[in-house]
Amino acid sequence: MPSPERKSRFALKILAALVALCLGAAAPAAAAPPAGEKEFRVPVEYFKLPNGLRVVLSPDHTAPTVCVAVYYRIGFRIEPKDRTGFAHLFEHMMFQGSQNLGKMEFIKLVQQNGGILNGSTRFDFTNYFEVLPANKLETALWAEADRMGGLAVTEDNLKNQQGVVGNEVKVNVLNRPYGGFPWLDMPQYANSNWYNAHNFYGDLKDIDAATLVDVRSFFKTYYAPNNAALAIVGDFDPAEAKRFVEKYFGALQPSQLPAQPDLTEPKQTKEKRATKPDRMANRPALAFAYHLPERNTPEYYAMGVIDQLLLQGDDSLLHQELVQKRGLTGDVSGGINMLGNLYDYNGPMLWIASLFYDPATNPDTILAAADSAIDTLRSKPVDQKTLDRARVKLRSDLYDNMGYLGGFGLANLLASFALFDDNPARVNSLAAEFQKVTPALIQKTAQEYLTPANRTVLIVEPQAKPAETPAKTPAAPAKNQ
Repeated sequence: MPSPERKSRFALKILAALVALCLGAAAPAAAAPPAGEKEFRVPVEYFKLPNGLRVVLSPDHTAPTVCVAVYYRIGFRIEPKDRTGFAHLFEHMMFQGSQNLGKMEFIKLVQQNGGILNGSTRFDFTNYFEVLPANKLETALWAEADRMGGLAVTEDNLKNQQGVVGNEVKVNVLNRPYGGFPWLDMPQYANSNWYNAHNFYGDLKDIDAATLVDVRSFFKTYYAPNNAALAIVGDFDPAEAKRFVEKYFGALQPSQLPAQPDLTEPKQTKEKRATKPDRMANRPALAFAYHLPERNTPEYYAMGVIDQLLLQGDDSLLHQELVQKRGLTGDVSGGINMLGNLYDYNGPMLWIASLFYDPATNPDTILAAADSAIDTLRSKPVDQKTLDRARVKLRSDLYDNMGYLGGFGLANLLASFALFDDNPARVNSLAAEFQKVTPALIQKTAQEYLTPANRTVLIVEPQAKPAETPAKTPAAPAKNQ
């Protein structure tokens, strides 16, 4: 699941930040569009094939490249019971060959045509994407349709990828200091519903128990056009793209989809606390999480603003209180949806903050300091200047997401909104929804959701010997932007 391009992703983020700074110096993004000036809008054309495939087209002729992204509505949350990690296992299986492409030939095809590609498993989908020169759009669509129509599900491929996924779990979780903290650990402690609370990265026993029959059934059920969304972003002609889509995907057969599982999370009425021993950790770590409002409600958008106020950037309240003022930690990080962003999920979600601290510090001291920062929002409405700054940060982050990695960031939003809302044009209403958030709504949301009764606290307790080399701070899995 972690991206092999993590270093290049980081470099791209740095470049994006520098570009944003340069643009900001010329024309600050802070202000709302002047009266009479057109607001930025993403072109969106949305249609469905008779077999149920959702298709989103968003032409942008800025650069001669195109991004093709295919999203399947099968993620960590809705994988079958007793098959933990199965969605993740299948992400790997999709690169093992198809009807017309041999093992790993999909990757070679993209790279030999000057493109990049990746795939990942998230809470509510598994995705695959390619960014290629614009004249290779038809090639990408043919290849994606080829593996959607008939994956090479063989015993050899299955055994090979069971080993690969098993090793990935060992490297990223079992044999790493702070492995899985907090992105994998916290949902298991904070949630009660199995679908939201199981070890979605995969228990080795469940991964090893997967049979060829299981894999073929999984593919036939979930990797079908009526369980998928296709987004195309970049330099292309919409009429031509539509012909390509109909040509290569139109004949694929839909599946009989099972009913969606009930993801409802019962209301938490008492604070939860847990301690996780870590034999490789050398200093303690702490994370706290709150259950969020339902997606797309006014409170949901308010929490997006609250996340900026409390946690994002050096001007955030938690950074100021825990790092600058009290020196309890060198950094505090986190946010909404640790495996993606504020927009690309569909179900119960947590707002998580995490940090590392000195063994001599009492964790209750940290929590008390965090509460004092949070109480700033609970006790009184924020002033307009502070709210405006948070909105600017949110809008900047949203547009940065859209432009990420050759159009993939926008494709991610469009495909997610097509799958979850049947309305990818929602991408153009997000900024306006945040504009509706008022100081009173922020205070109300903080009072309702940012309470100890709605909080889960997780402490990683070091078990390593003092003489051992200090562990490095872990990196979370790469996130789709």
